[in-house]
Amino acid sequence: MKRVIVIGSVLAVVIGVATAILVLRRPSSTAKTAEPATEPNVVEISEEAQRKSSIEVAEAQEKILADQVELTGVVAPDEARVGHIVPLAQGVVERIFVKLGDRVEKGHALVELDNVEMGELAGQHLRVAAQLQTANAKLGVAQRSLERAEHLLKVEAISQREYDERGAQYDEAQAEVASQKAELLQVDQKLRRFGLKNDAIQNLKDTTEASATPLSRNVVRAPFDGIITKFYVAPGELVTSEKEIFTLVDPSSVWVVADVYQKDIGRIGTGGPCEVSVSSYPETKFTGTVTYISDFLDPDSRTAKLRCVVANRDGRLKLDMFANVTIPSKQSRTALVVPSAAVQQVENERAIFVQTDATHFEKREVETGSAIGQWVEVRSGVHRGEKVAAKGAFYVKSVFLKEQLSGEE
Repeated sequence: MKRVIVIGSVLAVVIGVATAILVLRRPSSTAKTAEPATEPNVVEISEEAQRKSSIEVAEAQEKILADQVELTGVVAPDEARVGHIVPLAQGVVERIFVKLGDRVEKGHALVELDNVEMGELAGQHLRVAAQLQTANAKLGVAQRSLERAEHLLKVEAISQREYDERGAQYDEAQAEVASQKAELLQVDQKLRRFGLKNDAIQNLKDTTEASATPLSRNVVRAPFDGIITKFYVAPGELVTSEKEIFTLVDPSSVWVVADVYQKDIGRIGTGGPCEVSVSSYPETKFTGTVTYISDFLDPDSRTAKLRCVVANRDGRLKLDMFANVTIPSKQSRTALVVPSAAVQQVENERAIFVQTDATHFEKREVETGSAIGQWVEVRSGVHRGEKVAAKGAFYVKSVFLKEQLSGEE
């Protein structure tokens, strides 16, 4: 009887222990919820895949940024490089050597005129030159006569009075030569204003000669390199010094004229840099200098005119192009920035991928601000010191979107 009781007790102990073991091995509901779940905004990329895809990370960091004022404007000619070409005297147009839009160099012939005043001056030059030649001949005769009189006076062959008379004649001849030289110089200076060079003046001939070129022909030439932007002349037309016949613009430097609102005037000033961009060259930034801000506002728009001078030696900025002008503000601030390549467009929102460990990247929606060079301001979504995918961020985005599509399926 005792043996049965002992065996029963042993069996009860064994059954109890087995039950406890089964209870310990059975997973509880608490253990299930503690298992890590897959995060919907996290993508895993192995280190090897990161190397093959050239993924590089960069830290979000703080930089001192200057606020910027964004304006719209129009490309205009630099008024200091605009030439309003007018003839120096009245004349009739004989030949035109350029067309509207032609690019010309300094000294290039623009138009040939039958210049009445120049013809008169050329004739006057010939007349005075002939008179000067006669005066020089008379001076030579007077000089030789005076030399003979001096010799005769020594041998008492003439009187002192006769010698003095010959001296007076020599002085008169000298004065006449000086007068004719002065008049010829005055005429030649007027001819030079019409563009004639010294050698051309010296080679002037009387138009009575069969081979002579008409003395009234005058060629108007370009005063500097530029482009013919306006054209107001036709063959046979009578032009005067009061009428502009061409407008010549040097486009190597241009103005960009913009409107600045009253609230922004205090944030900018003259003498500072600016950046200009146009839709024709979206990847190019043209640098310039703010040179003028108007002292009065337009009463309708409440804006002031602002002018930037921009170098344009390659001629890509065309007159009347619309342009965007970015001007650094006088005010500066500290902002958190990331490389601009880190910011991606994901499902209609701006996002970056923050590296949480060696192989995981977390997508975060961000609010961006100003863009400065290769950096962009991030106002929310990332903290200083966190590492974000910069170079290769597009690959991270592609893997993320692919996994999202796989998960939906």
